[in-house]
Amino acid sequence: MGAVWEPSSGSGSPQLQLRILTHAHQRQHAAAQPCLRNGRVLVRALLDLYGVKDEDRRADVLDLVRADKEQQKPWWRKYSTVLTPTRYDGYLALEAGATHLASYQPMLVPGLLQTEDYARAVISQMRKDLSPPQVESLVRVRMERQNSRLGGEAPARLWAILDEAVLHRTVGSVEVMRDQMRKLAEASEPPNVTVQLLPFSLGAHPGLYGPFVILTFPHPMPNLVWLENPKNSVYLESPQDVENYTDIFDQLRNTALDPSETRTRIARISKELEE
Repeated sequence: MGAVWEPSSGSGSPQLQLRILTHAHQRQHAAAQPCLRNGRVLVRALLDLYGVKDEDRRADVLDLVRADKEQQKPWWRKYSTVLTPTRYDGYLALEAGATHLASYQPMLVPGLLQTEDYARAVISQMRKDLSPPQVESLVRVRMERQNSRLGGEAPARLWAILDEAVLHRTVGSVEVMRDQMRKLAEASEPPNVTVQLLPFSLGAHPGLYGPFVILTFPHPMPNLVWLENPKNSVYLESPQDVENYTDIFDQLRNTALDPSETRTRIARISKELEE
């Protein structure tokens, strides 16, 4: 069973940096109590109000508040050294707050559906400027993204459309591709994930302009489009841009193989790799 794609809606847009901070805060602090959100100043006031005078006890409570705050930091914070130069941490913060992700990829498997070996091969070849440890850090980021956004208690709904070229491009090795296709075939089994394939027989189509992701947020936050570049990602926030990309995605969705046909095609191409 696949996810339900919900087209873009809403208008208006606050500044992108504020949105990033807002989504990160919403995702990481949704369950926090007001006293924790307002920090140690409020906690000290509460300790005074309840007459807690003992300095050791006060220190213990403040240590707990500090520890809770550390635990609520975004999971990607520990990878900031490799994320910040390309502003990818900003995208992660936005993705963390999205309820729906509509992804089109004409060249590669989307990061949220990549195997570890496939991700390693992609990152190491596309980012020649990175050292092996940095590559491994980004691989871990990709794997943690999958667990964070497609699993858990409130997973995002992912609708991924891939060009058939993605399956014929050998990334890493034949074995890596075989494992990747197995994961793709199994990806749409959860109810929050749908995978469709654009067959070669379709010829030219609107997706030939390049890859994109449409992020849908809870009301009243407007949706946006993410375009990935080598050094600096681009975010499109105007209602017209979002509507244009939503129309393109809907056209691709309507002309692609349905999820069942997609699994059959993936299985056939995977079998060809074994011959």
